[in-house]
Amino acid sequence: MRRRCVRAGCAHLPLPARAGRLTARLRRTLWRGALGVTGGIRRTGRLPEGGCVVVANHTSHADTAALLAALDARHAPRIAAAADYWFATPWRRRICRRLAAGFPVRRTGGGLGDLLAMTEALRRGHAVVLFPEGTRGPALGAFHRGAVLLAREAKVPLVPVALLGTGDLLPKHGRLHRTRLQVRIGAPLPSTVTAEEARDAVAELLG
Repeated sequence: MRRRCVRAGCAHLPLPARAGRLTARLRRTLWRGALGVTGGIRRTGRLPEGGCVVVANHTSHADTAALLAALDARHAPRIAAAADYWFATPWRRRICRRLAAGFPVRRTGGGLGDLLAMTEALRRGHAVVLFPEGTRGPALGAFHRGAVLLAREAKVPLVPVALLGTGDLLPKHGRLHRTRLQVRIGAPLPSTVTAEEARDAVAELLG
């Protein structure tokens, strides 16, 4: 079902089903509470109306928690997760799906098909979150093309997001440290951008 946006110029934009939005609100409350204990989180910017592909830097497992705490629940965000890690065992699979709204993406063949399977979710108004670097790293790496191909297929914008502080909160192979996080949401980009242009937009937000 499509709902009319209350702001002029946003007519007939879709929203995810009510049950999905309710579950997203519960996840948002959970992760905002957890991050409040570890130093808090500050968001600037917000997602556009309707579906979008979110592209963010990836330095820590805490990135997903920061995004779920900061992004608008009305988009019922779905998070791409490495199939070979998060879906390798039943307990990881349950945690990823229930607490992080994760869906599996293969990193060794078939990954593009996994991403394109989210086209309909985007058309229903979901935000699909991808980490285009493909793995965690201390510095911003090259972006794979899957995010831009998915946006073009679904005809939705890409939204660059910069995550700051997550690598200090939970370093790769490190211990948890109290840190205040920042989530900077940039202006939407057209689906015609290249992977390099999407990376540049995230780099600019990182400052």
